[in-house]
Amino acid sequence: MYIDNEVPLAASFPLPFRVLFLVGLGVLGWATNLHGLQLLGIDGPGALEFQASSHLPLRSPSSSGHFSARSFYSPLYRIFAGYTSWCFAAWLLFRAATQSDTDLVDLFRYVPAVCMLGVVTALMCPYDIFHKRERDWFLSTATRCLFSGFDSSVYFSDIVFADVLTSFAKVLGDMWLSLCMLLPGGSLLQLPSQDGWYQWILPSLMSLPYLIRLRQCLIEYYAPTNSSRRSLFNAIKYASSFPVIFLSAAQRIVISDLEQTHRTQQGWHGEHPLFRLWLMSVVVNSSYSFWWDLTNDWGLDLLATSSTRPREGSPRSRKSNTISSSRSHESISSPDQTSSSFDTPGRRDTLYPYGLRAVLLYPLPAYPMVIFLNFILRMTWSIKLSSHLYSQSDGSALIFWLEMAEVLRRWIWVFLRIEWEVVRRGRDKAGAIGDGIPSDDIELFQAHIR
Repeated sequence: MYIDNEVPLAASFPLPFRVLFLVGLGVLGWATNLHGLQLLGIDGPGALEFQASSHLPLRSPSSSGHFSARSFYSPLYRIFAGYTSWCFAAWLLFRAATQSDTDLVDLFRYVPAVCMLGVVTALMCPYDIFHKRERDWFLSTATRCLFSGFDSSVYFSDIVFADVLTSFAKVLGDMWLSLCMLLPGGSLLQLPSQDGWYQWILPSLMSLPYLIRLRQCLIEYYAPTNSSRRSLFNAIKYASSFPVIFLSAAQRIVISDLEQTHRTQQGWHGEHPLFRLWLMSVVVNSSYSFWWDLTNDWGLDLLATSSTRPREGSPRSRKSNTISSSRSHESISSPDQTSSSFDTPGRRDTLYPYGLRAVLLYPLPAYPMVIFLNFILRMTWSIKLSSHLYSQSDGSALIFWLEMAEVLRRWIWVFLRIEWEVVRRGRDKAGAIGDGIPSDDIELFQAHIR
């Protein structure tokens, strides 16, 4: 049951509308990712291998031979505009009908139900209306991530898609709660009962994105052409999320034991071994994920070990090859384009900043700010995967703000992840053609180029 000071939020902005808001925020974030990459001089669709991974008809390439990024993000903006108009109109109708009166909230809960049904219908509509190409791309990507065979290719776009989905793990759980609230017998003012085997549905849904990424890592690891253990260590990272999620769901046992032990007063959770095990899993998952973001997903040297950092003895290992992001008229996408930056005259006399890397495609001040923000939000996100912490306060504004903060973190993460993929492909290409870059300087994972 919601506590008193949280009822106004549950009445004025109930959970189903919050879920719809976060989904819309994700659509806008993805559109601005592609748009921002183009403005920064990086061909996002080319780096994401949209041409290779999609079986759908693509738009005509630009005069330069590359598919125009505008043809990908412009429809997303229009989808966001239509989606937002529909959801905002439904929310205004709900607000006008209820006026935040808790006695009327459940009477008009059919409004968010119709709104969500309309969104699902538009997504699944088989007719060529409302940007069917983009909707089909989303559905085909989700299907490929869920059901592709172990002998299939894992495209970079699928990896980014699944990683973005992990940031919406809590939203997936909220979708289930919203469905229960909108069904007969439910209420928008309190959480549905999660007794018996129902208590495991929520953590199972929240763990689904991590299971998808775990599966992708194992496919990469067991690929015949793979000779690296990086995918195995990446799989361990995603597997470390499962103890956080399921030990949180098991905290009902902790509460029950404490109630039996402390009959006259409430005991502290830290007294129970199960709680300590959950807390330890949170620390491990958060720390490992943060290290992996910096070292492997972004290719930064700040926390790199001796096995992944370029050798100090290499004359090139500490040379800067910073590419100015102001070259927005040039689109860096192919290995040939990026590898050429390693041999640009006059760029090898400057040491690159400590903890970063030799090739930087974005303005230098952005990197320390992004690292700090990623650290703060990584530490909170693993805790927020724990359903028992919000089981009594799902209407909390703090939880909602943390969900939005995680969407923001993932939005920033996408920029650096795609940047590093472009840089790494250029480095691999330069090393492969004997351009003077030692093979030890090449990152320890394979390109997803088919």
